[in-house]
Amino acid sequence: MKKSTLSRRRFLASMVAASTAPMIIPARAFGKDGAVAPSERITMGFIGLGGQGSGHLFGGSWTYVAGGYLGREEIQVLGVCDLWPQKRQTAKERVNNHYAQRAGTGSYQSCEAYLDFRELLARPDIDAVLMALPFHWHAPMAIMAMKNGKDVYSEKPIAITIEEGRLLADTMKRYRRVYQAGTQQRSEAEYGGKFRRAVELVRNGYIGQLKEIYTYSPGGGFSANMQDVTSAGIPIPEGFDWDLYVGPGPWQPYTGGNANCGLFSYGDPNWGPHHFDAVQWAIEKEHPDPAEVDYENDHAVFRYENGLTIHCCRHPREGVGGVGGACYVGTEGYIAADRENIVSNPKEILSIQLKPTDERCYESPIHAGNFLECIRTRKQTICNAETAHRSMSLVLLAGIATQLRRKMRWDPVKEVFPDDEQANRLLSYARRPGFEV
Repeated sequence: MKKSTLSRRRFLASMVAASTAPMIIPARAFGKDGAVAPSERITMGFIGLGGQGSGHLFGGSWTYVAGGYLGREEIQVLGVCDLWPQKRQTAKERVNNHYAQRAGTGSYQSCEAYLDFRELLARPDIDAVLMALPFHWHAPMAIMAMKNGKDVYSEKPIAITIEEGRLLADTMKRYRRVYQAGTQQRSEAEYGGKFRRAVELVRNGYIGQLKEIYTYSPGGGFSANMQDVTSAGIPIPEGFDWDLYVGPGPWQPYTGGNANCGLFSYGDPNWGPHHFDAVQWAIEKEHPDPAEVDYENDHAVFRYENGLTIHCCRHPREGVGGVGGACYVGTEGYIAADRENIVSNPKEILSIQLKPTDERCYESPIHAGNFLECIRTRKQTICNAETAHRSMSLVLLAGIATQLRRKMRWDPVKEVFPDDEQANRLLSYARRPGFEV
């Protein structure tokens, strides 16, 4: 090789020329022209890229911004993860192509695809993760994410046992993370404020003393759902990690049909949280937890110290409340609200204008936006892990009552059934070795 030399005089001259030449830097690098500067963006990873997860990422009913999280200027997607190779590879390509088009360049390769979520969680440059997973993975993975310093948006159900829901809430507090549960009815402007309107009228006594609530959902929870573990099942598709899919749940062979989100669940643990969250939102300040759990007339029933009764079924007369809602019955009337309707009896209740002194609910027009705002401010989200745990506990208690079909005392502080070993066994399950929380 021929040695290249550069005199000190020529080197200094070239440096002066470079320093005095005009530098052309895109305005978006400084956050101008409506852009968000890279230093101000929230970096995110997305785990679980099925219908719900890809809807969040690329645009769906849960984001209310064109293009989903990917369409938000303040977001930088750095990682995608799924056990199915085609889903993660397709998502990676879509993300990188989107950013390449935005930058006006031919290529962009900043987003990485992962089979193992633990590799994504180990990245120090990712601020937050959004998870849309098989139900039995929601709480364990969110706990691991928060221990790795990530803020978390988790789809429902946020847990499938009361024990792991408590672990989830305690982890959020211990590690001071931002957590948002995917019960969007507390936020979404699409529903016209029906749920907030109903809750504020109930909380402020405009139906008199609250006596009964109907959830329109039976509850549900964890079930081993064991297949024939002695069977070899069928061949696992190439590139699909079935062992990681089963994760903390009890082992079973792959059958094709058992690769579903509710692999270890029964009843209504996915849709039910919307109903029970509508219940809990109205009562969480005055009636945090029931004192007694029962089963009568083919449905679970909760009884509270002050006489409030919650029926985990449809209202016998009022049809409204079936689409994610509830019916609140007081001494002076009732209100029923769901995603499509809100009604009251007498009708005049809905015409009441709240007074300046009346209690108002936490306001959040968009669930996804509330999550991002709280990442920046470090405030609690509208449906943080403690709030979500309280709502999910009602779902799971109703499920336990449906299994045992008898009356049980409930200790809302210790979160156990006093002197009831059979019921307490349903509060948790033994996770597979290697997947302990």
